[in-house]
Parts: sequence; structure tokens; C-alpha cells
Amino acid sequence: MHLVRSLKDFFRKGDTVLLALCLLASAVGLVLIYSATRYDVSLRGYPVRQAMFIAMGVVVYLIATFVDVEFLVEKWWKVFLVLGLFVILLIYPFGEAGDTGNKSWVYLPGISFGFQPGEIAKLAFIVVLAWLLNHERDRGVSRLAAIVKYLMLTCIYAGLLAVLSGDFGMVLVYLFLFVIMAWVGGVNKWWFIGVGGGLTAVVAFLWTFILPRTSLWTDYRILRFRVVLDHDLDPLGVGWHQSRSLLAIGSGQLTGMGYLNGKQTQSLLSTNLPARHTDFIFAVCGEEFGLIGCCVLLILLLAIILRCVWVSRRAKSHMSAYIAMGIAGMLMIQTVLNVGMCLYVTPVIGLTLPFISYGGSSTLTLFLAMGVVSGIKMRPLPSWLKDRSQL
Repeated sequence: MHLVRSLKDFFRKGDTVLLALCLLASAVGLVLIYSATRYDVSLRGYPVRQAMFIAMGVVVYLIATFVDVEFLVEKWWKVFLVLGLFVILLIYPFGEAGDTGNKSWVYLPGISFGFQPGEIAKLAFIVVLAWLLNHERDRGVSRLAAIVKYLMLTCIYAGLLAVLSGDFGMVLVYLFLFVIMAWVGGVNKWWFIGVGGGLTAVVAFLWTFILPRTSLWTDYRILRFRVVLDHDLDPLGVGWHQSRSLLAIGSGQLTGMGYLNGKQTQSLLSTNLPARHTDFIFAVCGEEFGLIGCCVLLILLLAIILRCVWVSRRAKSHMSAYIAMGIAGMLMIQTVLNVGMCLYVTPVIGLTLPFISYGGSSTLTLFLAMGVVSGIKMRPLPSWLKDRSQL
């Protein structure tokens, strides 16, 4: 009976619209994953496994909806901080390199499956940064001392990931999350102009005058950025993944080559379109469903992002609003970087496309994050905000 009442409460107060959008995006992902894994017998079980991850994700979503995350973070923010860092530190003894060369996967002894610590720690980072922004509101979010605290938190998380895993794609996500949440939190724009301008100048100086004189200029991680600026630099090496992705998307033209008919997608050679069920699944969509299919997919992901923003604007408190906006920012950053990677305008950094790419830890983390947003919607608004909820 308690379960039935809980489900009734969810359908009455929880965010069923957000859940429906997530399931629709995941269904599109399953369709693309099936197409992208048919060429290899060893991969043909992946659509079933992804369906299981989605089913578990729905359960996680429902549970998270009934958890008052703001109350937990207010009471135990230090626990969230330590847990996030602990998960990242697991990379040191148990981390293994994936296809991209990043040591971003962890396989614990006795467990057959792995997970990406950076994916899980993102949520801890978001809620702790939201707590910090909220905590500094009364004293001023733009004070130098407050800015130092935000930067220290970001540098600790991003720095550990960079040093332990070399996963600079995930590091970029954390840095952009910091920028988005600090902006939403009300940090003065001059901080962004000053710090952003200073960092841009430093990077430009290093890129132009220092790096070309060092051995780092030919390092694989730097080359991934260089080929984006010069597609002819190494088309058969570092630029191979993206050149094949661009070819697949271009082949689809307006309406695509048809489901299960993509030449690159259905090729028996894995090198023809590498990582087609994970990092480059957007290229599969482009080849088989064309520009129209890509636009539909992006509109669906945009709808999820805008729903999170909608919940943020109607949150019961500033802290809940920061959390929801942080999650919306997380989705936006990953979508932009992944699609840019497939279109050869951003470097290959090993980021999956939210809800679409294959992956257990990313799928469960996404549904957990969406459940948190649903829980924020479920919490009642204070009286002084009720009028705003009608907007």
C-alpha cells in the first residue's frame, strides 16, 4: 500500500513530463545503439544491456524524486564533498585506460563491470557548489574570499581528474559547470571578463610562443586540439575519428541513407567509424536519418534541458535552483561538446551524448540527476513564490 501511495504521489507531484522526455531520448538511443552494434557479434548484446540500464535508471529516478536533496546537502555537505573526491581517488588503484587512452574507467575487484568516477562525482560537485553559492549569498557571492572558495573546489575536482585519469573532456565539463553555476549564482560579470580574459591571454601566449618549442607540441593530447584547427594536419592519424564522422554525417544529407543502411555505420570494419555506439553515435544518426533526424534528436535533448531550467525557475529556494541549473548546464555542455566533436569543431575528448550513447554509469547518473530535478519540482513552493509558479 505504501508503494502504491508513493507512486500516486509521484504521478501527482513528480515531474512525469521530464521522465517521459528522458525515456523518449533513451528509446532513440536504443534504436541507434542497435544499428551501431550490428556489425560486430561481440557487441550485439549491448542494446539489451542498455535497456537494462534504462530500466534501472527509471527506478533510480523514482527513488531520487522522493529524496529532499537540499535538506541532505545542508546537513551533510561535507559528506557529499568527501564522497565525490573518494570516487575520483578510486582511479589511482583501480583505474584502467579506455579506447581514448584516458584512465577514466574503474574496475573494482570481484566486480565484472566498470564505471566512470568522473560521471558520478559530477553530481557531488554540483550539489556542493550549489551549497557554497547559497552559503555565500548573505555575505556576497562576488567577494574575493568567496571566489577563491569556488575556484578551490573546482580546481580540486578538475585537478584530481586531470592528474589521475588524463580525462580532459571531463575536466572541461567541470570547468564549464563552474562558469554556468557561478553566473546563475550572481557572481559579478567583471570576474568572468577579468579571469576569462586573463586565462585566454595566457593560453594564447602558451599556444603561440611556448608549446611549439617543446615536445608537448607533438603530444597526442595537444594534437587532438591542433587537428581541429587544421584538418589536414594528420587526417589518417589523430584526425581519423572525426574525418570518418564528418563523412558519415555528410553522406546522410537531408533525410539519411535509411535505418540500418548507413555505409559507415554498417561497415564490418570498426575503423570505418570508430566508437560508433558511444562517442560518435551522433554520426550514426546523421548518416542514417540525415539532417532532419539530427535536428529532431537535438530538439529532444533541448527539451530536456529547458525542462530542467523551467524547474529551476520555480524551485522553492535559491539552492534548489542552483542544483537544477547545474544539471541543465551539465546536459548542455556534454551535448555541445559531443556534437561539436562529431562535426570536427571540438577535439575528441571522450564525452558521450546524454541519453543517446551506450553506457551504464552515464545512463544511471543521468537518471539520478533527472530524479533530483523531479524532486525539486515535487517540493512545495513557499508562499512568496507561489505567484511566480504560474508564469
